[in-house]
Amino acid sequence: MPATNRMIMSKWEDRLEIYDNLVDKCPRFERKGKTMPYTSANGHMFSQLNKAGDLGIRFSKDVQEKYIKEFNSALFRSYNSIMHGYVLIPEDMLTDDKRIVELLSESYDYVMSLDPK
Repeated sequence: MPATNRMIMSKWEDRLEIYDNLVDKCPRFERKGKTMPYTSANGHMFSQLNKAGDLGIRFSKDVQEKYIKEFNSALFRSYNSIMHGYVLIPEDMLTDDKRIVELLSESYDYVMSLDPK
């Protein structure tokens, strides 16, 4: 395997481990998906780890705009598509377990307020 592919795989595997550890700290939900890790509740997906190892978390429009500014971030992209409603969590925030767990819980509460699918 070329070195570039090993680095990409290693980054993804490292991020998957981080994502799994974060979700494990949230007793109200669990990680789903084998090739595309995600969380969902009430029929709505609310977090996702894309193939590049980027984490996106879903929020209401107002909260999304607030966090994009606060985190100096952007909308989350997965498989070359913009995931409207999802905020890209910056790499430097991934080590702040407490904050990410709070964001995941906030997102869970948001999708639980939506009509079930």
